[in-house]
Amino acid sequence: MSTKRTWGMIVGALAAIGTLPFATGVSAAPFTIISTDVTTQLVPNSVTDFADTLGYFKREGVEVNIVRVQATPSAVAALQSGQGDMANISVDQALLLAAQGTGVKAVTSPNKSLGYIIAAKDSIATLKDLEGKAFAVARVGSADYSASLLVMRTSGVTTDKVNMVAIGAPDVRGQALSAGRVDATTMSYGAWLAVPDKKGLHLLIDQDAYYKAAPVINKINVVSANALKNKRTEIEAVIRALTKASRDFDADPKKWVDGMVVARPDIPRATLEQLAASFKGVSWSTNGGMNAKELQVTEDFTFESPDFKDVKKPALADWIDFGPVDAVLKAIGTVPGPDQPAR
Repeated sequence: MSTKRTWGMIVGALAAIGTLPFATGVSAAPFTIISTDVTTQLVPNSVTDFADTLGYFKREGVEVNIVRVQATPSAVAALQSGQGDMANISVDQALLLAAQGTGVKAVTSPNKSLGYIIAAKDSIATLKDLEGKAFAVARVGSADYSASLLVMRTSGVTTDKVNMVAIGAPDVRGQALSAGRVDATTMSYGAWLAVPDKKGLHLLIDQDAYYKAAPVINKINVVSANALKNKRTEIEAVIRALTKASRDFDADPKKWVDGMVVARPDIPRATLEQLAASFKGVSWSTNGGMNAKELQVTEDFTFESPDFKDVKKPALADWIDFGPVDAVLKAIGTVPGPDQPAR
């Protein structure tokens, strides 16, 4: 999506912001988190919903109001207009906000990873084997396209020799792989579980290996300049709650499954258990999800997109404030695992 179109959507969203349920004009309002997840998602980002329903926010002494909007532009518009304190948005949108000099800063990431895997025919044993083969992606320039090229390059694949085929949504790519029309594809682990016929197919790269090869952070929680100045206590309380919940779900995946059974009765428990097992020790932001090295890789990766050719590249300090998460980790300590708060 071009930056011009993105900001046009944000302006349109601002015009409609008064219709959102949190635009009440009440001064002593709860701390408002804006989410673009209309339903509880099958990813670690669901920790925000459960921090609310399972009482984590309450135990940290902060009253939180989660407001759901349909798309990122509405979340950004709400934040900029003062109708919310924190929003869960994509990193590319945070970088655009930094380029505009809005003062919006990222403070935590409940769901760092895209959760991608690479599935392939059994005849493909290594990434190098993808050379000369058909690899399905959503579209040229999509997140799965760009991240998968990075994974391949990191592994020594000559990407010019891979035939990248734009097919569309993950379920369509899964069907194409099952039918033998393509040789491999990238999708989330949840989408892989939903592929009905996996005969002759296997996981070529799992979530952990994919993220290690392409440590690109997907979504982050940003706060307004006003909240950062006037609601620091609440921001830290929210980060503590999200971090503690993430640690609990990582230590005991059944807690997440039990919550999801209630939140998403449309998903079989067996599927949820497989997802929970895949998240353990890999996906949860057990230390706040703010690794400076990964964030820099993500920024560099994002600016490779032609959509950013006319955007001034910011320094990390222009779009990130490590202060709140560092204060939280000083109070509750860090835990071992892949989510380390490198600075």
